[in-house]
Amino acid sequence: MSLFEILLVAVSLAMDAFAVSIASGVTLKRCCVRNALKIAVFFGLFQAVMPLVGWLAGLTLKVYIEQVDHWIAFGLLAFIGIKMIVESNSLESCGTRHDPLAFGTLLMLSIATSIDALAVGLSLAILQVRLWLPVIVIGVVTFIVSFGGVYLGDRFGHFCGKTVERAGGLVLISIGIKILVEHLWF
Repeated sequence: MSLFEILLVAVSLAMDAFAVSIASGVTLKRCCVRNALKIAVFFGLFQAVMPLVGWLAGLTLKVYIEQVDHWIAFGLLAFIGIKMIVESNSLESCGTRHDPLAFGTLLMLSIATSIDALAVGLSLAILQVRLWLPVIVIGVVTFIVSFGGVYLGDRFGHFCGKTVERAGGLVLISIGIKILVEHLWF
């Protein structure tokens, strides 16, 4: 994968965390650097660790799925993209019932927003992509996007969350299609 493709994947994966960060920013009584950093560190760390877990699982399964790996990668990315688009309709409910800074809530939100990164890690293993650059880029991009999302949520949260989530889903679907097309025609 090229650096540009890795950045696209990272930005797409970060859209869940961005949307939840916006919702968290809306619900915070006091938006400050410390609160934004706490949310961004949790989301960035989980988004970086989950592809590693998925990649390790993918290495174990690779021997058994080599003949259909491109279809699996496409299916996973398309599924994640479609899921993001569908879930964008329920964005306004994210983070509104609990304090987004409470450890349990933050842990739950971090896991929920990074499950798709686990599947991407599996896809990266199947495609034999070196893992360290994507892990670092995914973690850093998610951190930056989440940090900004908290502040955007504090200021403009009710206007942009759904559109961002849908755009991320479309990017993941298009990358899945690209992988499939490249494998079938080259």
